[in-house]
Amino acid sequence: MSRIGKLPINLPAGVSVTVNKDNSVTVKGPKGELTQQIDVDINVSVEENTVVLERPSEQKRHKAMHGLYRSLMNNMVFGVSEGYKLQQELVGVGFRATSNGQILELALGYSHLIHMEIAPEVNVTAVTEKRANPIITLESCDKQLIGQVAAKIRSFRKPEPYKGKGVKFVGEQLRRKAGKSAGK
Repeated sequence: MSRIGKLPINLPAGVSVTVNKDNSVTVKGPKGELTQQIDVDINVSVEENTVVLERPSEQKRHKAMHGLYRSLMNNMVFGVSEGYKLQQELVGVGFRATSNGQILELALGYSHLIHMEIAPEVNVTAVTEKRANPIITLESCDKQLIGQVAAKIRSFRKPEPYKGKGVKFVGEQLRRKAGKSAGK
């Protein structure tokens, strides 16, 4: 049996889970509401303050979906109760970030500014302090969406291996390369 799939999901106070007839699961909590379509073969049962997922057989496909949907539901429960937060750091001379509502404006060393509209489910803030790199903070209840937005921001200027300039996650260790060695 799947070690991840067989674990029950404990529901914190204030979180409710409803399962429709078409096997779509809705999780509501203090931070928001999320919906996920579950495969019809996977059985979802809600008992008091736990959710249990069961599979019909030992087929490889059922085993894979069992662990996948259990992880997705656990991420949904954590998201609506506590939420997810990602921080990205802009490393480079002249790199700037400002946020006006859901519009993120980035200056990443190109000849033009980059304007990015952020999904309404994600809260974005950009902080720039003296003598420190600008930091972009993303907060949301949807783990998949916040990861996708962070990956899109990072794709504008990935960190390069020589000086480390670019958009990186706070606390991320980059693999650095040695530059050209001087002539002998």
